[in-house]
Amino acid sequence: MSVPRSMDKSSALEYINQMFPTEASLSGVEPLMQKIHGEIRRVDASILGAVRQQSNSGTKAKEDLAAATRAVEELMYKIREIKNKAEQSETMVQEICRDIKKLDFAKKHITTTITALHRLTMLVSAVEQLQVMASKRQYKEAAAQLEAVNQLCSHFEAYRDVPKITELREKFKNIKQILKSHVFSDFSSLGTGKETEETNLLQQLSDACLVVDALEPSVREELVKIFCNRELTSYRQIFEGAELAKLDKTERRYAWIKRRLRTNEEIWKIFPSSWHVPYLLCIQFCKLTRTQLEEILDNMKEKPDVGTLLLALQRTLEFEEELAEKFGGSSPAKETNHDTDDTERGPNFSQAVSDIKKKYEKKLAANQGSGTDETDGLKEFSVPGAGFNFRGIISSCFEPHLNVYVELEEKTLMDHLEKLVQEETWDTEEGSQTNILSSSMQVFLIIRRSLKRCSALTKNQTLFNLFKVFQKILKAYATKLFARLPKGGTGIVAAATGTDGQIKTSEKDERMICYIVNTAEYCHKTSGELAENIAKVIEPVFADKVDMSEVQDEYSAVITKSLITLVQGLETKFDIEMAAMTRVLWATLESVGDQSEYVNGINTIITSSIPILGTLLSPIYFQFFLDKLASSLGPRFYQNIFKCKQISETGAQQMLLDTQAVKTILLEVPSLAKQTSGAANYSKYVSREMSKAEALLKVILSPLDSVADTYRALLPEGTTSEFQRILELKGLKKADQQTILDDFNKHGPSIKHPSMASAVTIAPALPAVPAISSPATSAVAASREDVLARAAALGRGAATTGFKRFLALTEAAKDRKDGPFRKLFNP
Repeated sequence: MSVPRSMDKSSALEYINQMFPTEASLSGVEPLMQKIHGEIRRVDASILGAVRQQSNSGTKAKEDLAAATRAVEELMYKIREIKNKAEQSETMVQEICRDIKKLDFAKKHITTTITALHRLTMLVSAVEQLQVMASKRQYKEAAAQLEAVNQLCSHFEAYRDVPKITELREKFKNIKQILKSHVFSDFSSLGTGKETEETNLLQQLSDACLVVDALEPSVREELVKIFCNRELTSYRQIFEGAELAKLDKTERRYAWIKRRLRTNEEIWKIFPSSWHVPYLLCIQFCKLTRTQLEEILDNMKEKPDVGTLLLALQRTLEFEEELAEKFGGSSPAKETNHDTDDTERGPNFSQAVSDIKKKYEKKLAANQGSGTDETDGLKEFSVPGAGFNFRGIISSCFEPHLNVYVELEEKTLMDHLEKLVQEETWDTEEGSQTNILSSSMQVFLIIRRSLKRCSALTKNQTLFNLFKVFQKILKAYATKLFARLPKGGTGIVAAATGTDGQIKTSEKDERMICYIVNTAEYCHKTSGELAENIAKVIEPVFADKVDMSEVQDEYSAVITKSLITLVQGLETKFDIEMAAMTRVLWATLESVGDQSEYVNGINTIITSSIPILGTLLSPIYFQFFLDKLASSLGPRFYQNIFKCKQISETGAQQMLLDTQAVKTILLEVPSLAKQTSGAANYSKYVSREMSKAEALLKVILSPLDSVADTYRALLPEGTTSEFQRILELKGLKKADQQTILDDFNKHGPSIKHPSMASAVTIAPALPAVPAISSPATSAVAASREDVLARAAALGRGAATTGFKRFLALTEAAKDRKDGPFRKLFNP
């Protein structure tokens, strides 16, 4: 059994107990002790051997270290010996090469001296030869000799202070001056006719150009400048005279330079192409012509003739374009055709363009919505070649004087506009899909043509001034549309807008108003596109000022006024039926029957007008029309009840039936127009307003002892004067009214309770309000419920055929199972 080599006290006890668990096992103690003693002796022997081995290893390590030290010392000694020998070798080599270096330097100096003397000899000879060539005008040979002398002189830059070199350089400078004077003298005969008499003159001048190239660049510039000025001397003399210094002679100026370039083309070939002589001559011609034209325009006592001015400008632009093509240039950086064509597109409703559209865009977003993003890329060009841009160099001087052209364009556009409006039929062509007036498209067509004409002439201040003219034209057209609308107005909308009189509209008038709405929308959108296109065409400095927002506001106002006019026209038609309602003898009505004749009249008006409007108007503007119609007819019907004379119980029941019928007619308007998207708010508004009329009739139907409570419950926002008028409608005399009025005023004008007029028509029903636990409030709530129940029961009196129809119309509300107003129909 093995014994653990290390263990703590507790482990030793466990080990002993494990080895000798019983008393009988103690007999094995002696053999175990012997085994342990043997193990101890073995371990001691092992330790002793290890100690001896370690002692021997330490001695050997010291011996190895001593040997390594001796080896390092020997190595250092050898390195010092090698270094000494290397230094000795270097000294020996330097002594050997010292004489060789002296010889090498001597050779180098001798070679340089010989080369310099040789070049000096060549320079002296070349200068002498160049002097002879200059005196004999041997330009071709002199040009080559000039190049050689220039190269030789470059080798003596370091010897400028040497007298002989200074003398040669001064002599060379004088020779170049002589050559320059000879060349300039010979070139002075060019263009005088001598080139035809002396056949060798052109060749001599061609060789002289080689000399000029060999001289400094300033000589060439001076020669070309003198040549151009001499060529333009005759031009100055001709066109500064009284006869030709006129605007209508502008075309002859360009003919002169073209003829000059054409006739001298062969002669001017003597100039190297790198000199660009015709190009530089044209630049000087353009600058001189601009100066002369500016003087002519500034000195004119009267405004220039538009035709003459535009013809001169057109010929100038053509000439500039010819020069740009001839000498390298670019096409105009901006094109107008593809931009202005966009102004003839049809209308769409992809952007917010008016206050009406902003109001109803969100309402229709869930049902419809479309938009297109169009991007127009404009290609940029640069002027290659010599880098001078001929476009505008002369024509820009016309810019300050083009106001007469803008005035003529304005007069022409105004005349066209008047003619288009006079010829307008205010109807669309049969089969047209746009439902807009043809004159609007013609207006933008003539504007596009005017823009195209102007942008072909200028894209600076004049084009911006013409843009302002476009604004005037479009505003004038908006005024024409506005003036075409039927005048006058009546009703709530008319009172709010300050109009007077009545608007009577026929079916043709309603169509025309719809066309005006669509046309104004088209003009609103297209004017914005026109502004964008002009901003792309015009110079960048004016682009930020191109804005059509004022024009667009004008057309937004036309749209708003047109839609309100439609509502006012319907109001006028409803006036007859409202008057018929007040003429009915409601106090003597014997029984409740079918809906009254004035209701049938209202239905006829709606069914004849609404389908047309729904077909011609866009959903956005039809929704605006519906809202205005609802805000007008609902309150008017409510107020019209007060205009009636005494109303009996039977009369109130009949009127209640009529009210429900009118409400149904109004709720069916979106379906009738086939435009049901976004009609939910309209339906809620109609239901709320007509429910006020229903509540008023229920108050009239209520008994005298509860009429005040019923009024306060159903019409909580009512007034004392209105309540007094209700008592008059019930047929009460002044004396009988006073007691009820005193009781009404004693309890306050209204019960603070949610509006029954609105709550009756809102679906789903409002959630039930938890009852308040106090006895007093419970009693008040019970009293209110009782009042509401009795008020609702008033409308279920007669069992006639007409009233059965009314009960069918209220079936949906009767089926409600919860909400605070359930007892209105389920007492």
